[in-house]
Amino acid sequence: MAAASRPSWWQRWRRRAWARDGAKLLLFLLLLGSGPGPRHVRAGQAVEYLKREHSLSKPYQGVGTSSSSLWNLMGNAMVMTQYIRLTPDMQSKQGALWNRVPCFLKDWELQVHFKIHGQGKKNLHGDGLAIWYTKDRMQPGPVFGNMDKFVGLGVFVDTYPNEEKQHERVFPYISAMVNNGSLSYDHERDGRPTELGGCTAIVRNIRYDTFLVIRYVKRHLTIMMDIDGKHEWRDCIEMPGVRLPRGYYFGTSSITGDLSDNHDVISLKLFELTGVRTPEEEKLHRDVFLPSVDNLKLPEMTVPPTPLSGLALFLIVFFSLVFSVFAIVIGIILYNKWQDQSRKRFY
Repeated sequence: MAAASRPSWWQRWRRRAWARDGAKLLLFLLLLGSGPGPRHVRAGQAVEYLKREHSLSKPYQGVGTSSSSLWNLMGNAMVMTQYIRLTPDMQSKQGALWNRVPCFLKDWELQVHFKIHGQGKKNLHGDGLAIWYTKDRMQPGPVFGNMDKFVGLGVFVDTYPNEEKQHERVFPYISAMVNNGSLSYDHERDGRPTELGGCTAIVRNIRYDTFLVIRYVKRHLTIMMDIDGKHEWRDCIEMPGVRLPRGYYFGTSSITGDLSDNHDVISLKLFELTGVRTPEEEKLHRDVFLPSVDNLKLPEMTVPPTPLSGLALFLIVFFSLVFSVFAIVIGIILYNKWQDQSRKRFY
């Protein structure tokens, strides 16, 4: 009897083990399958797909200087275990992070997880960070660590008011700018002359995770934020008629001067937004070659004249001399004829 009951107990134990392991395996497969797949979003945008070649998250394996790296660091930017620090809380630092792959998506959404913190007290910290979608990459300069007169889109998280009279504006402040290469960012006025819009965003030294989303769909630019720990997007900027070329680069940069802060990027996630476009929308949203905003006049770019080559300059001088000599000779001949005619009148 004891020998007969033993296999039955063993079989029952094996069935329970198989059922437990099978449930774990099924859960693992479900989680694995839900990662890179499409995700439905709100009406009008259909489905969004994560584009890994334009995204960055821990453990930051795609950051480096090799040809296989998807992201490049510049200046004082450093890779840490939990974040990428664009600038430390030290004076006169500058850093940037740029994607090496140009983006050719028509409609997209960029989600930025960042953190700004430091030891400085009220109005004794700066300067902030910027998120870019521009024609040129890895170009250091004075605009939050990037070049001035850029071509593309810049979104600025400005933490220090440079203009003295800022009673109607509370900092930190988020603003956006579209540039065709002809405009300069006005630091003294915190970019107000060229901004598309903006909003106050208390993002410094807070205990919540801070997120910013930039959405570009059918020439419509929307910027939202999640900064109060409620996991809800709040509107900041909405601008229709924004025309951005494809093939530009995503990046983020920061700079400190006499005042400083830690400017950290935790993740950048780009999603392709796919939706149904009517034939009329396809015609309306054709590719453009220079950034612009409907009903907003941007100055035309002034192209400097091409310098003349040495041969062209020599030919211009040579023919100018020949023409001058020819004109002098013709003048002398005409003058002599006039003198001859004058003498004949007197005889």
